[in-house]
Parts: sequence; structure tokens; C-alpha cells
Amino acid sequence: MTDRLEPGDEAPDFTLSDADGEPFTLSSLRGEKVLLYFYPAAMTPGCTKESVDFEASLPDLAGAGVKVVGVSPDAPAKLVRFRERDGLTFPLLSDPDRKVLQAYAAYGEKKLYGRITVGVIRSTFLIDEEGKIEKAYYNVRATGHVSRLRKELGL
Repeated sequence: MTDRLEPGDEAPDFTLSDADGEPFTLSSLRGEKVLLYFYPAAMTPGCTKESVDFEASLPDLAGAGVKVVGVSPDAPAKLVRFRERDGLTFPLLSDPDRKVLQAYAAYGEKKLYGRITVGVIRSTFLIDEEGKIEKAYYNVRATGHVSRLRKELGL
């Protein structure tokens, strides 16, 4: 597993397919702040709650100059269903080989219901306009996470 990213680190650049199968490159958003979040699986209760909370916060985040991008190991077809079912309008990216998840240390051992397992570590990164990590949050809870981010961003 990769060492965890910390404020000041360069955000690993990547290109992944979005829900429509189109390539999306993180560095295409240079000059803008990005909230990049990693979630375990589309259409599950926790991931739905977190994603819907991000969607509800988009106007305030956009007003603060922040773009939201979600990443999971799900196939693009599942991401399309997720987007359409829950009315999500920000990019949802597919990382089936988990290379980007690993680059951000968002994949590895975690505790789930008291047991150690290997999987996606729910994580969020605020990336600044120059592509550096401004804030890194690991092992976040789906419920209340977006509210906490909004508070920390003064929104």
C-alpha cells in the first residue's frame, strides 16, 4: 500500500473513464480546486448518502470554486445507473484495476464490522489550483462527512 498523502504533496495525476466511457484526466482541472472522493461501491446505502450529499452541496461548492469528482472501482455501466437513479451531475469515474485508488492510499486494509478486510478506504482530498493536496481525509463516514467538509470550507 502507498503511503498516505498529506497536505503539500503533489496529487497523483490520472486518466480514468467516466460513466459514459470518456477519458477524464485530473490535470484537466488545473487552475480549479477539486474535491476528489473515493467510495467503495455505487448504489449502496452509504455511498448513495455521501454522493447525494455532495450533489446537494454542488451550488455552494461551485460558488467557492470547487469541483467534485467521485471515483470507485465500479464499471461505467453501473456508474450510469447510479448517476441516473440519484440525479448526480458531477463526474463519476471508474477505476476497476484500483491503480488510482492505490496511488491515493484509498485501497487496502480496513476494519469493517470489527473485522480486518481489504477494500476501498472511503477517502476525500481537497486539491488546490496547482495540483497539490490541501486536505486529506481517510476513513471518513458516509453520513455527516459532506457536512463536516462544508463547515471546514466555510460554506
